[in-house]
Amino acid sequence: MTNPVCIVTGSGGLIGSESVKHFVSQGYDVIGLENDMRSYFFGPEASTQPTTDRLQDELEGFRSFDVDIRDRAAVERVIADNANRLELVIHTAAQPSHDWAAREPHTDFFVNAVGTLNLLQALRESKPEATFIFTSTNKVYGDRPNYLPLEDTGSRLELPEEHEYWGGIPTSMSIDHTMHSLFGASKVAADVLVQEYGRYFDMPTVCFRGGCLTGPAHAGAELHGFLSYLMRATVSGRKYTIFGYDGKQVRDNIHSVDVVRAFQRFHEAPRTAAVYNLGGGRRSNVSMLEAIEMCQQIAGKELDYELSDQARMGDHRWWISDLSEFQRDYPGYELTYGIEDVLHEIHDANAEQWSAEAAATS
Repeated sequence: MTNPVCIVTGSGGLIGSESVKHFVSQGYDVIGLENDMRSYFFGPEASTQPTTDRLQDELEGFRSFDVDIRDRAAVERVIADNANRLELVIHTAAQPSHDWAAREPHTDFFVNAVGTLNLLQALRESKPEATFIFTSTNKVYGDRPNYLPLEDTGSRLELPEEHEYWGGIPTSMSIDHTMHSLFGASKVAADVLVQEYGRYFDMPTVCFRGGCLTGPAHAGAELHGFLSYLMRATVSGRKYTIFGYDGKQVRDNIHSVDVVRAFQRFHEAPRTAAVYNLGGGRRSNVSMLEAIEMCQQIAGKELDYELSDQARMGDHRWWISDLSEFQRDYPGYELTYGIEDVLHEIHDANAEQWSAEAAATS
């Protein structure tokens, strides 16, 4: 009996690598599409190549192909060649930073929007019944969350408990008449394409609009992956800059394991053109100031940081995801990690390497 096939784009990244490990463990032959664009976006220290090499060494059921999702012919070839056994495509490859997108808008759009189109059309032509899971982003809502009636509670901005969004922001929040950043715009295009291929061609597709996705395998960079990079800066002695809002901006963070558990649940009972917000929710959220305090306690070191008055354009002052829509459709799904759990894992997995970095620069 032959194994089913799962294709994972961005398989060397945080969610991609977690997906690879999970679905290999579930008996899939997993094919990764990974060309290490992250090192181009954020520099050599953010390279995904070490993760790709490790996965290929450790997992018998995994193969990685050096494929750029902007290459339509290459994408079509991989999907067509594996169509007979293909059951699932997990699309995590992306340019993930709204700051970086402004530097090279064409690169950002072609990776995020056109790359997604290439995958969807190839799947439509070769295996339209395969499940398509897309890691979208809460940036599709633009800066609309910044107009919520937030209150300063000392270490964080927070909604009044009686507010309808106190438990988290739902997918009914409008995406119109807001500043998205160019990254947000390219992800909106991809998000809507995924929905449209679901509706128009009756394909099982889902957009998971993530808040901050995190975990010990995250190659955090200054422009993306704040918990990982924050812990790295604390351990290694790098100076850290907080952009805007006095460090009181709030993010929910979801561990990569919990993200992939949601992927598994969806694939077991896929829907057409589904959309969910997916993040840490009320279970796992933190302000910048609160995260710094936790990092310092865990690492036993003081972080050298400064506050900048210049907030990033379109950046959220507050984001907590409403998970109830997904939990309604997939009863029993709950998060297994909180913020402190995540930070301890990030520290323990990387402290030796980051401490060596500190010693080398001292």
